[in-house]
This record gives sequence, structure tokens and C-alpha cells, in this order.
Amino acid sequence: MSHSSLNACYFVILHLIDHAMKKVVIGLSGGVDSSVSAYLLKEQGYEVIGLFMKNWVDDSVILSEECPWVEDSNDALIVAEKLGIPFQTVDLSAEYKERIVDYMFSEYEKGRTPNPDVLCNREIKFDVFLKIALQLGADYVATGHYCRKGTLKNADGTETYRLLTGKDQNKDQSYFLCQLSQEQLSKTLFPIGELTKPEVRKIATENDLITADKKDSQGLCFVGKVHLPEFLQQKLKPKKGVIVEVPHTASQFSVTAPSFQNKQEELAFNAEKPIYAQTDGKVVGEHQGAHYFTIGQRKGLNVGGTKEPLFVIETDVDKNIIYTGQGKTHPGLYRHTLFVKEDELHWVRPDLALEEDGTMEVMARIRYRQPLQKATLYKTETGLYVDFEEKQSAITEGQFVAWYINDELVGSGVIS
Repeated sequence: MSHSSLNACYFVILHLIDHAMKKVVIGLSGGVDSSVSAYLLKEQGYEVIGLFMKNWVDDSVILSEECPWVEDSNDALIVAEKLGIPFQTVDLSAEYKERIVDYMFSEYEKGRTPNPDVLCNREIKFDVFLKIALQLGADYVATGHYCRKGTLKNADGTETYRLLTGKDQNKDQSYFLCQLSQEQLSKTLFPIGELTKPEVRKIATENDLITADKKDSQGLCFVGKVHLPEFLQQKLKPKKGVIVEVPHTASQFSVTAPSFQNKQEELAFNAEKPIYAQTDGKVVGEHQGAHYFTIGQRKGLNVGGTKEPLFVIETDVDKNIIYTGQGKTHPGLYRHTLFVKEDELHWVRPDLALEEDGTMEVMARIRYRQPLQKATLYKTETGLYVDFEEKQSAITEGQFVAWYINDELVGSGVIS
């Protein structure tokens, strides 16, 4: 055997010895991504335990006949048996209801649109679930997210963790993890971050995993196929209101910018959204409750007879009015700047956090799958402005904005 292959063997053995001592609890969801993640961890010499999280118990608002969580937990069990790893189901539905569902209701009631997937990761998978894993003696938790973790060694011997985009840019899920902390990242592994989706499916097929050809789950992270208006109607009662169509020519869209004393005044002006009144347009229909709608929404308005489709440009939950505009280029949909309040600002990399009056050039997105956009961050006493180079469509209160430097997600915040 050559010297170099001896070295390679030695390295592999060391690598396995290093991992053999480490215990990893993986969230097995019954999908192909977490199945392959579990397989890879086992191959790398970790002691792996599979845990299925039951987050949802209300079948009254699920669209499909089958009960998705039962099917998913069965698939997860079959994968665990195939891989020869211990498996159990944990019922987190009480925590889920308290931390995610109740929060969603209160946000919708205020006329904001929350992102349950981001919250589910912050509050459930990397908090409640992580604590259970640590109680089981785990060194790490792992998930089937398409993202990567990097580690920087600091001069004082400590480590700083980096949240990096997944190799597969089509599937990159770093945005959903934009609220993770250094503490959470220190205990987390992302086994498929270096792989593409086709590669993941190929590994599943080669190893005869039942989930190899399973379709990706759509819909909210907790509910599978849920009908959102019906889900919201459990708590938020329907109440009739009007749908107003605001023309492109409304006075709100031709406001002349005043002269500004400083940059902050200019940012505040650009972040301000137009205020509408019912008299700004014509009533074109009725709805069952403004709190069921979100900015940029096109479906569910049920208003016909317009040349171009109507889009929601604003919801007024106090007066129960929905304001709409024709076509996806309607000026009511676009803004340059958004604001994040101080207490809703989060730095994945606290060492890079801006001081007051500090600025940072970044790439940012305001929704999952949106291509990254050039933007500048401006830190003020009360929060942070994100000023985009190009106007952004449907900036929505309650959603998350995340910002990146190259392929690293460094911070995020709730759009206010």
C-alpha cells in the first residue's frame, strides 16, 4: 500500500474514532432529506437516534383525507429500522400550540403575516427539540436542511459559528434558519448541506430507503396541507368588509420627496407605507375578514371583470378594508426601504452587529426563494433600516428579512 493511501486510511480511522464517541439526535420527519441525513451521520461513525416530532393534532382544517403525521411517522420508523437506529416519537403539540399557533393568531389579528416555518425552527426544532436531545445525552442535533455550518477559531480559543447557504442554490434553506443563535448552531449538524437534491435522492435510492421518491412536503412546517382561512377562522371570526381598488394614478404614488436634513430622515420617508382611505378608490367586492389576507396576495379575492388580476396592496384590520391594485407592477406594491425594530433584530453573528450610525453592504431577501437583492443596512437608535438598491414587491409586516455577506447569513429581523 502506498504511503499516501496509508495516510488516507489513517485519516478515515481517526475521523471515525472522533465521531464514534459523539451522539446525534436527528429529527426524522418521514421525508427523504432527513432520512439521508441519518444515513450519512451513521456512515460517519456517529451514534444516531431518530426522533419524530408530532407538532399538530387538529385534523379539522387539514385539506387531504389522509392524516399526514401518521403516514410520516410510519415512514420515519421504517427508515430508522432500515438504518438500525433507535427511534421514538415525541409529542410537542402543546408547545407548538403555545409558541407557534397562538403567535400566528395574534399576528394575523394585528394585520401582520407571520412566517411559521422560521418560528418553528427557532422555537421548536432548535429549542424544545434540542433540549430533549440534550437530555438524551446528545452532543448534537441534526436536521435535513439544505444549509451548511462553518466554524471560525477565535484568538482566545473560543469558536464562532457561521450559517452558510446550501450547495444546492435551488434548495437553499438558510432563510428558514435566520433566527438561530450561536448557542443553537454550536449544537447543530446539517449533513446534506454539501449535496444537491438529486444527489440526496440518489443516495436514498441506492440504500433502499422508503422515502427515496417521496414528494417534498408543501405547506406550513407543522400542518402539512392546511387550509389557512379555515385554520384562522377557528379563532378569528369572519366579518364582512369591502374590497377597494386603488388606481395607479392615486395621489399617494406621486408624493414629491421633501428635502432631508440627514440620511435617517430620508430612510424613514422611504420606509413609510402609503395610507389609504376608502374614498381613494372604488368598491369592487366584499371579503370575510381583512385579517385573512396578506400583502401581495392574488388568490381568494373573487373579484372578476378587471383587465389585470387584482393584488392586495394593504389591509386595514381596524376598519376591515382590503385595498387592491391591478397588475403586479402596481405602484402600491413597491417600496425601497423597510424597518426592523430593535427588539425584533437578530444577529446570527453578534460579532458583526452594527453599532448606532453604522452601515453595512449586504445581499438580502424578504421571502424564501427570492433571489438575493443588493441592500445597505443603516443602524439607528431604535432599530435598523434595510435600504434596497431596487424597489421590492410586497414588503410584508411580520415576515422576516434576512441579510447575507457572500454565502453567509449574518442576521435577520421581523419587518415592522
